[in-house]
Amino acid sequence: MKNGVYGILKARLLINDDAIKSWRFIVFLIALAIIMIANTQRFEQKIFKIAELSNQVKELRSEFVDRRSELMKLKMESTVSEKMVERKVFPSTVPPTKIKVKKAVEDKNFFQKLWQ
Repeated sequence: MKNGVYGILKARLLINDDAIKSWRFIVFLIALAIIMIANTQRFEQKIFKIAELSNQVKELRSEFVDRRSELMKLKMESTVSEKMVERKVFPSTVPPTKIKVKKAVEDKNFFQKLWQ
């Protein structure tokens, strides 16, 4: 056991006759570690992008609600009448009346009566 740990500390694993197998494995482990680090970094970048986009969505939604409430306020009859008073246009005192249009009665010929 003592020679095994001492051999690892002295790096005899890398200078023995079978060192090529060890070097291949070490290079494989290093490449695997680099791939894992790169993958983790891409994952974190996507997480940050998602958080940024969700904040933008919240801001845009609140802006939409504000604009919609402003529009509703501007569409109210009282607001419109106040704006029109400035231009000296006043609301009518006579209520509107309903206009009914009667269709002219057409004389139907025999075939039109038949298919009706």
